[in-house]
Amino acid sequence: MKDASAVISFLVFFLLLCSPWIAASLDDPQYDHTAYTKCKEEPEKPLYNGGILEPHLLPQSASSSPALLLRNLTTSTKYSFSCWVKIQSPDSDSALVTASLRTEHEVYNCIGTVAAKCGCWSFLKGGFTLDSPSNSSTLSFQSSDSRDITIAIASASLQPFTDQQWWRNQQDVINKVRKRAVMIHVSNNNGDRLQGVEVNLKQVSKDFPFGSAIAKTILGNGAYQKWFVERFNAAVFENELKWYATEPHPGQINYTIADEMLEFIRVNRIVTRGHNIFWEDPKYTPEWVRNLVGAQLESAVNTRIQSLMSQYREEFVHWDVSNEMLHFDFYEQRLGPNATLHFFQTAHESDPLATLFMNEFNVVETCSDANSTVDSYISTLRELKRGGVSMDGIGLEGHFTVPNLPLMRAILDKLGALKLPIWLTEIDISCTLGKEAQAIYLEEVLREGFSHPSLNGIMLWTALHPDGCYQMCLTDTNFQNLPAGDVVDNLLAEWRTKEVIGTTDEHGSYSFEGFLGEYEVSVKLEDQTANSTFALSQGVETRHVTILL
Repeated sequence: MKDASAVISFLVFFLLLCSPWIAASLDDPQYDHTAYTKCKEEPEKPLYNGGILEPHLLPQSASSSPALLLRNLTTSTKYSFSCWVKIQSPDSDSALVTASLRTEHEVYNCIGTVAAKCGCWSFLKGGFTLDSPSNSSTLSFQSSDSRDITIAIASASLQPFTDQQWWRNQQDVINKVRKRAVMIHVSNNNGDRLQGVEVNLKQVSKDFPFGSAIAKTILGNGAYQKWFVERFNAAVFENELKWYATEPHPGQINYTIADEMLEFIRVNRIVTRGHNIFWEDPKYTPEWVRNLVGAQLESAVNTRIQSLMSQYREEFVHWDVSNEMLHFDFYEQRLGPNATLHFFQTAHESDPLATLFMNEFNVVETCSDANSTVDSYISTLRELKRGGVSMDGIGLEGHFTVPNLPLMRAILDKLGALKLPIWLTEIDISCTLGKEAQAIYLEEVLREGFSHPSLNGIMLWTALHPDGCYQMCLTDTNFQNLPAGDVVDNLLAEWRTKEVIGTTDEHGSYSFEGFLGEYEVSVKLEDQTANSTFALSQGVETRHVTILL
């Protein structure tokens, strides 16, 4: 009775302690990941029933710059905004429409964009946070190129989330998407369930790919290799596969460095992305290639893709085929508008098991770059698919300065509606910020990515060189953590199942919830022991594992 009384007392204490958090989480608005990528005859209903927007303050008619009046916006709040947009224009059937926010203190030039059309409604989704509170703000819509168009909006919604509500929504997604319930059953050879069996479980690998860029500096550097393998299950070569690295002079193809890096990757069973086959930025195209035209250039690119893909067939899980093609068009200018189609088709024929990616910057980092808005990305992807390209992956570089998390989530929502694999491929935080600020913003970005249901992998752009890293390092040259490195280590530990120890109940079962990945399990009853392994993959049902003792 004393034991039962103690348990009841503890439960009462626990509920009293946690009841404010439980009550708050029950009252939390649930974030709505709904997004649309196709133009519709009629707008859908507003998300969150409009949220905090007051219907009488919404624009009642179309204008060249419709606006919403917003009252009493606060800091420490993340605002998710959405609406449907349609335009009228005498000289164009589509236009890029930008939503911006003006407070008493500051102007936020872009909180969301949409490629709006005449005759149908397109969905804009974005968001913002404020640096200081605002009693009166104006959210307005403009054509990004200042054209004379009429803009109509409908089904507008503004939903606030406190920082705690935002975090709890992240945790909810992690629990549903990155974890799964497991039931261990222990029986004897007669099929009898065994009670009181000691169960010990250990996660030995992770399902979610989380990695970093590496450079040739890792070769022969045992300390760097040990540090990397202890943390990451995915990698990408920073520069060593790029054309200027493998063929700096015509006909002098050399894969020695890349081969040695690949050997390190193979030995340690690390998933690796192929980056990149072509780079549309002429600045990173070999100088000798920039001097080619016509048939000579066509011959050079065919040799490049055939040589690279035959050398590394089935070695890389992904290929970034035509890097940063929304911003640059070196090959299209010289070989015609179908050059990229040819690159993707040849890459797929050469390595049909590899997932082919677009890879682009300023898609999730901001919406102020008209070249790489979310709708520009989607439009280009669809254009390639119409041309017969096997395009199966969405690569988002993620070179952030100060991240706008509601916008980042909204863009991932919209890309997620395409049901294709999405990877953050080159995550870092600008070196214009101090190391402590880099760490703070890195944690925000990583948590936002890992907790998004449509994201399939995260790569950091933190290859270490004697003089530092591209923008952000995780360690110094002695592999002592910098603040960003502490963030990564802490998150890797948080997103891994701690060692689980327990005993089977009267039904011979023991249950727990773990992160997806590979597990080792051992069971012991008196002098009898048994060991087993199992994989925990994504699924909504409980994973049942039976062990004979």
